[in-house]
Amino acid sequence: MPRVLRRARALMSSRAARTAALGVLVLPLAACATTIGATPAEDAANPDCAPVMLALPDVLAGDLDKAKTNAQATAAWGEPGAAVTLRCGVTPPGPSPDCQRVESPAGAVDWIVEAGKDGTWRFTTYGREPAVEVVVPPSVTESHSTSFIGDLAQAVSNVPPTAQCT
Repeated sequence: MPRVLRRARALMSSRAARTAALGVLVLPLAACATTIGATPAEDAANPDCAPVMLALPDVLAGDLDKAKTNAQATAAWGEPGAAVTLRCGVTPPGPSPDCQRVESPAGAVDWIVEAGKDGTWRFTTYGREPAVEVVVPPSVTESHSTSFIGDLAQAVSNVPPTAQCT
């Protein structure tokens, strides 16, 4: 075999070895990525959820980074046990005295706002189908205002409103 071909084969095999070694290093790092457990909504497979999910911000409240989730049409920001979670495809709520319009530069979104006895806040879009639910645990509200709900308006507005708060 000519010397040039032997050298080319040797380079290819060492390049293949480097690529394989890199793969061995990358796989464990990927396995360490934090995944937040979430339960998909009843209508999570609704195709109207896709544009919402694609338009979600990478950061909420200035310092809550988007994390991986393990369920369709869900998103989370923060750390496991202390994360804001979002689910698209929840059952649209009916009229409620807890309906509030939240204005933002991206537009207005009507939300049903509920405060749990344990300090958890639940925001569910009103007048949009599929509806989007955002849950904010007390561990987040200890250091953040819930005003970041307005940062979700651009994404949520991908589902057009059919009703408004009265």
